[in-house]
Amino acid sequence: MPTGAKKRSASTVSRVVLDTSAVLALLFGEAGAEVALDRGQAGLLSTVSYSETLAKSLDHGVPLETIQRSLDGLRLTIVPFDETHALAAASLRPPTRRKGFSFADRACLATAQLASLPALTADRKWQETDLGVEIILIR
Repeated sequence: MPTGAKKRSASTVSRVVLDTSAVLALLFGEAGAEVALDRGQAGLLSTVSYSETLAKSLDHGVPLETIQRSLDGLRLTIVPFDETHALAAASLRPPTRRKGFSFADRACLATAQLASLPALTADRKWQETDLGVEIILIR
């Protein structure tokens, strides 16, 4: 495991930034939903990840109002994607480009980086690159 991407047990960290994959696991009861619920409540969610979560849920036929109610129950802090976040996400492009990280991935990681918090995800490839962000896997 790279030096900047430590993996801790779910009970050793208090707040996290959620990736879309963690939120979707919660919404659809996928593997890792328990960890995401335990760690994700009162966490942070980038507006980019929020939008992606809404869009992917709509793809599954879930009404927008239902998704919003479910997300409200998690007491998430929605973090605006501003100029500072845009610069941080863009700076992550070179080390993540060949590994297939999406814009939403980089937006989540930038939010975690700027908040000095771990990122909660189901995406194992995040541990393959040292980005200075602690990665907590939900499965």
